[in-house]
This record gives sequence, structure tokens and C-alpha cells, in this order.
Amino acid sequence: MQHSLTILAQGAAPAGPGNPMGMIVTMGLIFAIFYFMLIRPQQRKEKDRRKTIETLRAGQRVIFAGGLIGTIVEARPHTFAIEIARGVTVEVARGAISRLLKEGETPAVEETRG
Repeated sequence: MQHSLTILAQGAAPAGPGNPMGMIVTMGLIFAIFYFMLIRPQQRKEKDRRKTIETLRAGQRVIFAGGLIGTIVEARPHTFAIEIARGVTVEVARGAISRLLKEGETPAVEETRG
């Protein structure tokens, strides 16, 4: 009986710290998961938004990050002249445009908050 206990004790894993290489591999896998699930889709979405902003022209309706809705009157190199009400034109940075509204589309209240 004494002999079988010795064999079991010798086959047991050491009680010291784990393999540092295993920890590095695990952290790498976690980073890869975060990259493909969070970072990359956000980068694609931002790239599509920038592409849309580059193609905007006069007459299109847009919504700003702050929730204002207006019609582009003039596209300038770094800004847009936007009419937000009859006779009220403001100059807005290109980056402030959140998205392009389709013809006749009115955004829901929830969309402007989120």
C-alpha cells in the first residue's frame, strides 16, 4: 500500500506557479478575441463613415453627432455649410456628421440619443 501512494505523489503536478508561456498564450488569445469582436468592427464602421462623409454633396440631409438635422448647402474642404432651418445656415466640421439620412427619412428619438 505504501508503494502505490509514492507513485501517485510522484505523478502529481508541482504546486509552484504555472507555466509563464501558457499565460502569454492565453493573454494573446484574449487579445485576439477582443480585436476581432470589438476593435476591428469599430474600425470598419469608422472607415465607412469617413467614406460617406467624403462623398456628401449639396442637397443631402445629414444628422450631426449632437442630434441636429440639416441639409448641406455647400461642401467645403474641411467643413460643410448646413441649413438647419429656413434662412439659418451654420458651418460644421466634417467630423461632426454622424450619418446621411435617406430621402424622406426621419430618425427616431432613440437614434438621436444613442
